[in-house]
Amino acid sequence: MIIVMKKDVTQKEIDYVVKRIEKLGLKAMISKGVERTIIGVIGPEDRISMQPLEAFPGVEKVMPILAPYKLVSKEFKPEKTVIDLGKGVKIGAQEIIIMAGPCAIESYDQLFKTAKAVKEAGAQVLRGGAYKPRTSPYSFQGLGEEGLKILKEVAEQLNMPTVTEVMDTRDVEKVLKYTDILQIGARNMQNFSLLKEVGQTQKPVLLKRGMSATIKEWLMAAEYIAVGGNMNIILCERGIRTFEDFTRNTLDLSAVAAVRLLSHLPVIVDPSHGTGKYDLVPDMSLAAVACGADGLIIEVHPAPHEALSDGPQSLVPEKFKELTKKIKRVAEAVGRKF
Repeated sequence: MIIVMKKDVTQKEIDYVVKRIEKLGLKAMISKGVERTIIGVIGPEDRISMQPLEAFPGVEKVMPILAPYKLVSKEFKPEKTVIDLGKGVKIGAQEIIIMAGPCAIESYDQLFKTAKAVKEAGAQVLRGGAYKPRTSPYSFQGLGEEGLKILKEVAEQLNMPTVTEVMDTRDVEKVLKYTDILQIGARNMQNFSLLKEVGQTQKPVLLKRGMSATIKEWLMAAEYIAVGGNMNIILCERGIRTFEDFTRNTLDLSAVAAVRLLSHLPVIVDPSHGTGKYDLVPDMSLAAVACGADGLIIEVHPAPHEALSDGPQSLVPEKFKELTKKIKRVAEAVGRKF
């Protein structure tokens, strides 16, 4: 349930309600909006049903949250969440945020060349994989910590926040040292141990939708992170598995509009994995911005034909630059900035 506090509530009154909730063995999550402070109560509601909450000082009303995902729902927080990604970049506001870079970090020269090009074209966040979950155990698995060091060095030179995937609970602490955003890949969307681990951090988490996950399952995965105390969650639609085999996945842009109705969390789109074809990436990127996405994550490589991972879906820097010019026009047309 949620406890809606009065407009003129004091910090003392908020602390009193929180203390009473915690005394019952429940968890209180505070959301401070522009007009109201809301306290979410996490745990068995029968413990609190007999408490006269509406009689507590500062309380305006008590409401049940009907959605199974409590903290990430719009019922808990009607206002949109804006997340600070570092280095002056924020997602969830009016500006469209683009994360771009190679699928896998292959060398310092490869990453620096790509990063310089995508930043000049307008990308605000540098992406690059150091750990790669591959279908085949014989495919390139990434450079590991060496790749993380390269990512951090390049990003510091160009003053860009970074995003990279973490695949294992044992690597979370290590990856935290090198990156600004922790990515949970599609294959790990329901790796609950990993979700709980990143929920203990306050780093922004990019949560990709599983390839066979419903929107409800996706939001429930986000709830695992939120319950841990980390509300800095970015949802990422990256295509789902259907009967269609022309594209790598079926990019579900209706999920973007659905998430905006159901959740306060920012949502971005991955047209690279969503299609698997570089020549479809531009159109799907523009469509994503038009339907309300807060950003994009796009794979860019200086020589896709030589890429060690996902070359067929990567844009060359020149094509990426052309795309960002179009994104700016679409963003302006729908009342956004880029």
